[in-house]
Amino acid sequence: MDAPKALDPVESVNTFIGTKDEGNTFPGASMPFGKAHSSPIGSHYAGYRYDDQQIRGFGHFFLSGAGCWEQGGLVPILPTTKLPQTFDHKRYATTYTHDGEIGKPGYYKVKLTNDITVECTATTRTGVERYTFPPNTPGTLLINTGQANDKEPVSASSIRILDDRTITGTVETQAFCGGRPYLTHFTTRFDRPFQQFGIWGPTGPRPGQRESAGGAGLRGAWVTFEPGQVTAYTALSQVDERGATNNLTAETSGKTFDDLRNEAQSAWREELACIEIETDDWDERAVFYTALYHVLLQPLTASDVDGRYRGFDNQVHQADGWTYYEYFSLWDTYRAHNQLLALIRTKRSKDIAKSILKIHEQGGWLPRWAYANQETNCMTGDPVTPFLVDLWRFGHLDGLEEQAYQALKQNVDGVPPAASRFQGRSGNPTYLAQGFVQYDKRFPKKGQDTDPHHGASATLEYALADATLAIMAEALGHTEDAERLRLRGLNHRTLWDSTVTDRGFTGFPRPKLQNGAWLTPFTPQGPDGFHEGTAWQYQWLAQHDVEGLITALGGRQAAEARLDDFFAYEDLLVDPKRTVREKWVVGPYDYYNQFRYNPNNEPDLHVPWMYALIGKPEKTSVVVRAAQTLFVNGPAGVTGNDDLGTMSAWYVFSALGMYPAVPGTGEFVPHAPRFTRAVIHLENGKDVVIEAPAADVERTQVVRRISSGWLSRAKDRIELAELVSGTTLEVDLHTLSN
Repeated sequence: MDAPKALDPVESVNTFIGTKDEGNTFPGASMPFGKAHSSPIGSHYAGYRYDDQQIRGFGHFFLSGAGCWEQGGLVPILPTTKLPQTFDHKRYATTYTHDGEIGKPGYYKVKLTNDITVECTATTRTGVERYTFPPNTPGTLLINTGQANDKEPVSASSIRILDDRTITGTVETQAFCGGRPYLTHFTTRFDRPFQQFGIWGPTGPRPGQRESAGGAGLRGAWVTFEPGQVTAYTALSQVDERGATNNLTAETSGKTFDDLRNEAQSAWREELACIEIETDDWDERAVFYTALYHVLLQPLTASDVDGRYRGFDNQVHQADGWTYYEYFSLWDTYRAHNQLLALIRTKRSKDIAKSILKIHEQGGWLPRWAYANQETNCMTGDPVTPFLVDLWRFGHLDGLEEQAYQALKQNVDGVPPAASRFQGRSGNPTYLAQGFVQYDKRFPKKGQDTDPHHGASATLEYALADATLAIMAEALGHTEDAERLRLRGLNHRTLWDSTVTDRGFTGFPRPKLQNGAWLTPFTPQGPDGFHEGTAWQYQWLAQHDVEGLITALGGRQAAEARLDDFFAYEDLLVDPKRTVREKWVVGPYDYYNQFRYNPNNEPDLHVPWMYALIGKPEKTSVVVRAAQTLFVNGPAGVTGNDDLGTMSAWYVFSALGMYPAVPGTGEFVPHAPRFTRAVIHLENGKDVVIEAPAADVERTQVVRRISSGWLSRAKDRIELAELVSGTTLEVDLHTLSN
């Protein structure tokens, strides 16, 4: 590859990274933060898996890296040269080849084994395919409204052939992880007229018919063209048919496939250029820029081109002069993804903050996992509090600070009423009275999860949220609230049982029952009371109270020893690549019966920086450099589910040499960067330059000193104020081993 092309960030991205081993990313085309996509679907619930043998169609909505079953793949279209004997896409799916398959931002290409080539691109609200059929062969497209991704139930659908170029319809599908059905409108338009058509329904095919509608069951339409290429444009809207049609017209009218592909790739080139790195290693560039690409896929644009969107009250609202976003995986994204977007994408981040507040205005409560226009109540704890407080800290709630604070105060002090769809902090009654969330597997739930089912981890999450909100309360002049919240931020201590022993270490967080009694029996490696983790992993979720945690652990030396055991630190020094794969948790869903670091899931993502917080920053660099070896340039190159860009954001921060370990503080904890030079171009016109001339990813390196002209001193923290003012961080690295 020639030098200019190699330095093009679009060419550096490999969209197949994360398409194996439950990374759950998709390889097809999207715009940054796009509402609609165009990507192949196979037998996996997330859409495409690299080792799938068949493609069922090219769908038009996906989530990147989500772990629940019911998600996306809407209105899949499959090209063929003859009508199938059955209209079940599991049976009419076609094989394909990876030879010549291309996955780049804004462009995907694959050859099906029936000698049909499919290319995909996208606008913000439209997925686009170009189908190239064998010479002199009429081409048929199967537009399927009754099926979607595997394990995504379609409860109702409709399809209507309007004219010889246009099809409209609706798809009612299940929102994932405990959500309810929701409706999507679509309009599909072709670049030339079809000659034959028909529809199918649960009773079979009906040639020449134009409409079909009903509940669950097979449903769709076919259209047949004279020989030649065909381009299909499919726009989505959750508002109405007019919204979908307007989206399609505004974004695609008069434009060819190549025009749209060029626009999409230009948009991605501009987005990805916000960070420049210096490295001669092609794989290093691919891993970094693909991670950044995955970060910039979500949240998704929700408002139509005319500004209309469907709110959490199921009414249509208007976003004038700003973009309403949706799909907020807050339990994941509050840890790194949110802060990265807040740093590098200021305007979008402000609109994200406004979108969260609109959810509160229209739904009555703040969300936890907001899917389309509903709360799924997926996951536990209180992620929206650190999420919004960090956006405040970054200055992205300008003029909305008090509104946001009052919404957050309602959230941390209350419980949504029974009639509300929101579960909220369902453990608050016990937490506010006794300082902990009880462990109670029988506690009623409104969706997939509720906090008392995982009372111990919920307590730790609540305490972190309260401590974070205390910072905002103090700054806004709510001093009594601030003191009350600061004290509640210490509630993680109420679950510390100094009598529990495991692996030679004494003292662990332990679930309590409603009456205050300890859960018995209990093991720190077990599943009881902790959500997708164990007491070993959750014991570190007290980064806001490091001194209190150090005391509980028996002092700094004891804390360091426990971290060493948690990471198998001595083995990392000898063989980091082997150690992380053999001694850390490596299965994407191996949450329980564990005592080591789990880089595949969120609860302990910040723990490498706990070394720095207890005064051993050199060990942070060792652990982070080892963890980075899990990210590789291949389909299995993401650790666990990417969770709407969370793991990718972790990698981007880790490669740059700083991490937002403590929510709400505006502080980044430094460590050894991965590149000799990186430049972050901020939207305010300032640059953050990170220079580490001795950086060598093949060696274990630690930071000897970080300095900058901003304060001209050695740094153990990097302040947000310095970053947004523009700065050059000079990093002096020391090599421990080869």
